[in-house]
Amino acid sequence: MTVSGNDITDSGTDRGVHNRLLDAAERLFCESGFDGTSIRDLTTAAECNVASVNYHFGGKDKLYLEVFRRRMLIMRDLRIASINNVMSQHGREVSLERLLHAFVSSFIQPLVSETGAGRFSKLMAREMFEPHLPRNVLLEEMIIPVVSSLQQALAKVCPDLEQKRAVLCVHSLIAQLIHTIRTREVFGGLDDVRLPAADLSGMVEHIVEFSAAGIRAAAGRKSQ
Repeated sequence: MTVSGNDITDSGTDRGVHNRLLDAAERLFCESGFDGTSIRDLTTAAECNVASVNYHFGGKDKLYLEVFRRRMLIMRDLRIASINNVMSQHGREVSLERLLHAFVSSFIQPLVSETGAGRFSKLMAREMFEPHLPRNVLLEEMIIPVVSSLQQALAKVCPDLEQKRAVLCVHSLIAQLIHTIRTREVFGGLDDVRLPAADLSGMVEHIVEFSAAGIRAAAGRKSQ
């Protein structure tokens, strides 16, 4: 099947098809996963020709990558901006708790919403169990920049924290955040005292308090 003139000749329509495919793919990949979503499903939802997927993205694999990248880069920049903002606003007086609260809030709040950022969390969950992204994408484009930015801020706030321990502290912090998000997704709507993640603001405060204590303990330890 060839792409119709309506799909490729007018720049406005061209961009419209491109965006509709991204939006449709994001929703369908969340609902059915990569393998459970066909090209026909995508183009039907986006109201375009089958050939449009190849024309705009070079295939389903690259469309999947662009769906991830669209949200991933926004989330990366949001998290790094939260770190930079709190450090620039408070300078040397910034506390460890203030830094952690800014980062934790920027990490959790968008991912538990019903917006595109919330759907990114669902895509990430599927990707963990059904990987289809190139292995270096998440690492190089999101994880390393965010972790590096937080480590640099920690080095200023906790100058006694060794770099090796700082890396472990950052990964422990992120593990708590991912656990909280996944718990809410799996058991969402259950108001149970055994599921503290249901109280999001309470979890944010706990993670900040718990992590700050752990980071200070790590900073006070001598190398073996």
